[in-house]
Amino acid sequence: MDARRGGGETTVKARNTFGVLRLVTAAVCLTALVHRLFWGLSSQTIAGRNFFAYLTVESNCALVVLLVVGGLIAFRRDDDPRWFSIALSLVLTWTITAGLAFALIVWQAGIRGIRVDVPWSDQVLHFWLPALTAIAWTLTPGHRAVPWWIIPGSLVFPLLWGGVTMWRGPMIGWYPYYFLDLRQVSGIGEFLLTSAVALSIFALIATVLAVISRVSPSRRKAGTAQAM
Repeated sequence: MDARRGGGETTVKARNTFGVLRLVTAAVCLTALVHRLFWGLSSQTIAGRNFFAYLTVESNCALVVLLVVGGLIAFRRDDDPRWFSIALSLVLTWTITAGLAFALIVWQAGIRGIRVDVPWSDQVLHFWLPALTAIAWTLTPGHRAVPWWIIPGSLVFPLLWGGVTMWRGPMIGWYPYYFLDLRQVSGIGEFLLTSAVALSIFALIATVLAVISRVSPSRRKAGTAQAM
């Protein structure tokens, strides 16, 4: 009895700690989004005026909402609802892939001698937040395993976003990422190849998160506590 009570108290403390971390991370993400918005607007370019057209921005806005909800859940429950683990894994898939794509864009720009300014908010949104949130998710006690259907499911939002972007791009003469603009690539072949690679990365990241959700120590401990 005492051992079970002690284990329960430890779980509650851990859940409260991660609940605070989720809320702090949401605040950091929101701060970075606001900074990036005003930094972009200060450039007086079409890119700055289309801040919400970026997949990174849209997925990080979703991340802020989920982290706030997840923080409140962590204070009230010993485990996360399955829908929350699924939703967070999908959003993490999008933010991590967007970060990898951004790193590739910056690298290619450097090779071509094109200057790309990367403010601290871009570094936070594209690199630090996705990595740290994914690590925290695997360590949080009480998170659930996610179903394998998140792999094809993770492609729905990028495909919808891409469709809207390709429809809107010709009307405003601008695309959030250069490889979507047929004027900036060698042709339809490069466009299709790059798009296929991007979708493959989304699916790969979703697969990795699905596997991790099944084998992480925090999930095994939660399952043991429930069995007791």
